[in-house]
Amino acid sequence: MKYITRVLLIALSLGLFMPSSWAKPLKRMRVTVDAAGVERNNTIASLDLSGYEVPEGKEIVVINAADKSVCLSQLEQCDIDGTTLYWRIDGALAANDTREYIIETQNAQAEKDPVMNITRDRMRNLILTQNGQKVLQYNVAMARLPHGADPVFSRNGYIHPAWSPAGNVLTNINAADHMHHYGIWNPWTMVEYDGAIYDLWNIGDKKGTVLFDSLYTTRTGDLFADIVVGHQHLIFQPQKEQVINTIESIVKITPKKRINIMDEFIDMRVWNTGQPGYLWDFVSDLIPATELPVLLKAYRYAGFGWRATADWTNENVVMMTSEGKSRPEIDGTNARWIYVTGMSPKGPSGILFMGYPENQNFPEPLRIWDQNANGGRGDAFINFAPTKNVDWELKAGESYRLRYRMFMFDGSITPEKAEAIWQDFAKPVKVTIK
Repeated sequence: MKYITRVLLIALSLGLFMPSSWAKPLKRMRVTVDAAGVERNNTIASLDLSGYEVPEGKEIVVINAADKSVCLSQLEQCDIDGTTLYWRIDGALAANDTREYIIETQNAQAEKDPVMNITRDRMRNLILTQNGQKVLQYNVAMARLPHGADPVFSRNGYIHPAWSPAGNVLTNINAADHMHHYGIWNPWTMVEYDGAIYDLWNIGDKKGTVLFDSLYTTRTGDLFADIVVGHQHLIFQPQKEQVINTIESIVKITPKKRINIMDEFIDMRVWNTGQPGYLWDFVSDLIPATELPVLLKAYRYAGFGWRATADWTNENVVMMTSEGKSRPEIDGTNARWIYVTGMSPKGPSGILFMGYPENQNFPEPLRIWDQNANGGRGDAFINFAPTKNVDWELKAGESYRLRYRMFMFDGSITPEKAEAIWQDFAKPVKVTIK
């Protein structure tokens, strides 16, 4: 029964069920968008269109009821709830303001190259782009390690490079000081399974790893591009010791069995906000892969992390959190968001990392490197670590979600702007059908 539950959870996560037998044709409707007490600019609205279908040869359009302008919109057909419509509300929307829109169908237009697209490199890695400019690269190929490195350090299923709009690379992998660091990635460090402890972060210890398993979905359009991938969280479980007699000696070995203890489904989505900077979401669904629970034990670092470019050191890095903490005082504190900036070959750039209110242990504890890290170099590393100070049990047959949003930019950012971007993420507009 638990296996069936897990299969259903996976299917729901991936959108394998799209009921249509009871769907009715979408007709003209009028909706109201409420800013819900948050000042917004070029925000994204969404509407659940479960039970509706778009007639063949038609497409949905969203029209501003006041000025009759057509909004940038995109349809997502994915999960058991049917279809979700997204559209961009251009311009400022005051905190107490409302706006009305008309949703209807029209004859489908000829296909054109999407603004938000996905390409592949020669290794088949996936690159999400905006107007032809690279934003993120998700790697399905195993990493090519520096000469002489232990092959155990090679893995896939990580983001590198991530680029600023000017083309600065913001990530770093396989640094000599921490060969197991992989750009933007999210393994767990102290994992208890079946009475034993495994480490899937420090892969050099050979106790476990996380690997790409499947590519499930890619979507492109003028409003967003995204990919949905599957990961396997693997442990290397010691087996019974074996004794091998050779001509010269007796050798004792302890073979290890690879066991997938947790499935993970990740949706990485880049939004076209119509403004400077790249805005993208990272949504992770964790599901124990066997009939046993997985206990993510408290440890000082684990989960969603970022190793910044080697160009950034204590000579040029600035960090700030939602609680007003700067770099020397951040580690171990909790925050809704954190931004990091540094100097790169094409000028200053940075990333704002944001946690979601429904995440485990929100506002999440932070693990960061201070200005004295790495023998005084002060390289930048940050980690939203929901298990930094508390265990988190993942029960068999259940699904657990972590959601993050990133804003990558050139130049600088203020705490006020960072807070505004987080508010828009954490408290989306309210949409009602009239």
